[in-house]
Amino acid sequence: MKKSNDHTSGIVIEFDSGIIPPPYSHVYRLSLDWSNSELIAELELHYTDREDLMEDEILDEGFTSNDDFSFKGKLDYIWKKVISIEYEKTKWSGRNIEEGGIVLSALEQGKAGPSKAPVDQENWQMLAQDVIQAIYETSKKEAPLTVNYRQVTHEESIDCAITMNFSNREAVFQLKHESRTINWEYAVQLLKLVFSPDYNYDLAKETAGTTRGEYIECGDGYWHELGKGVINVDTTFDAVQKIKDGFENLIEE
Repeated sequence: MKKSNDHTSGIVIEFDSGIIPPPYSHVYRLSLDWSNSELIAELELHYTDREDLMEDEILDEGFTSNDDFSFKGKLDYIWKKVISIEYEKTKWSGRNIEEGGIVLSALEQGKAGPSKAPVDQENWQMLAQDVIQAIYETSKKEAPLTVNYRQVTHEESIDCAITMNFSNREAVFQLKHESRTINWEYAVQLLKLVFSPDYNYDLAKETAGTTRGEYIECGDGYWHELGKGVINVDTTFDAVQKIKDGFENLIEE
């Protein structure tokens, strides 16, 4: 028996943010075509309902006056494997895109079939965001994210960093001027932990600390001390300690 995606030459992902207000509300259409030996991605991203907003209201939320984005070009073929595996195991719901969320359609011979909504909306939204980030890096719209970490003990100061290359889905760990590729999912989970606590920018510094402790810089140039400037949001979940453990494991490998 042939698998359901044997004839699928790509997929189209369409997203509507639903009732989220502007300037955050947006829609996008992401086409991934692997019918030939290359993966061709096409993205149309449009922010909606901004007509009644003043420009200052948009800028104050961290946006620009025009955040729409278009792209058509090659992506690293690794994303074909990731997307097609996920598509093969997807279960479907009767959800309507007017409610907000994602719908998918298969590409066959260059044409998109009927749209269907996956049950696991959160997983597909995160996966689509990963592909969009890969597009941003491939098009040079954004640089890969690098998170720097410093561990200071009585004996030594250790500097290391993780760089997330979404363009080719490769996570690189750098320690003492040497770098190695690490497990992508491990790096993703560690970065989720990194961005889960509260960061007190009143205590942040532009240089890493030199006294005993652990310090982190999340790509914006500001260093925070774990446990002082980085505080757990949930008292039942020690994200700060898990961040320390995650980097400690990489340092000791």
